[in-house]
Amino acid sequence: MAMFVHLASEANAVRIRRAGVRAASRRADGTRGLFCFPVLPSYTLTHGWLRELSRSQGRRNLVAVQLRLPDGEPVAVGRYGRPPEAVTAAEAVRRIAGLPDPRGWEVFVPRAVTPAEVHRIRPVRQSVGWRYWPDAHGVVPCTCAGCRVRGEYGSRRLRERRPHPHDGPPPPSRVLLARIEAAGDPGDPAVLREVLDWYGHYRRGPVDRLTRLAGHPDPAVREALVWAVARWSTPGVEVLLDRLAVDPVPQVREAVADLREWDLD
Repeated sequence: MAMFVHLASEANAVRIRRAGVRAASRRADGTRGLFCFPVLPSYTLTHGWLRELSRSQGRRNLVAVQLRLPDGEPVAVGRYGRPPEAVTAAEAVRRIAGLPDPRGWEVFVPRAVTPAEVHRIRPVRQSVGWRYWPDAHGVVPCTCAGCRVRGEYGSRRLRERRPHPHDGPPPPSRVLLARIEAAGDPGDPAVLREVLDWYGHYRRGPVDRLTRLAGHPDPAVREALVWAVARWSTPGVEVLLDRLAVDPVPQVREAVADLREWDLD
């Protein structure tokens, strides 16, 4: 039998003892299941995901749910952010245990776990593990809207100490349109991308004034245009995206496809 650890909220411990671990997580391909990690000789490596889960998912007081799975149980193993590989539970343990640095690796069980497979539930030190990514300690944190977690402990002091250029409300639309006109025709790509980045903070905008950028010779500008209008509810956005969806450059077409896929989710 292969032994794994699944980190869960202490508030769910009673339910897990009674009903097992639900298949509450979902992979990129839509498969539902749960994430876990092999029990290794190192306590720190075994519970290495704890601080990151606590930070990114707002979980507090996590407990370690030890699972016993058959050696031949089908699972997926890999490092986060990379395509996982389908293997057996025993093979997943062997691969991760043999790595010089297994931090950031994870095992995905594509089903729920029954109460009989829960070996035990035990407390775990809440200060163990890495945050953000392995080896992030000592790296200057990014305070952009995409990286920071709203309401995270210490986030306000971090923003005060290291303000981001795009903190605060975006410039008025008339100012941004003036920058586009001043950039010339077809326009300086760096200036246009900066303006479009600001427009990405808007909920509505001047679609008719930005449509000409769909023909800009720099594909990076056309891709930035996709994300600028991504959240707009202004009439004409879908027509503009339809035009960009058949762009000759793959990265622009993929941006539109990714945006529409997220909207479906």
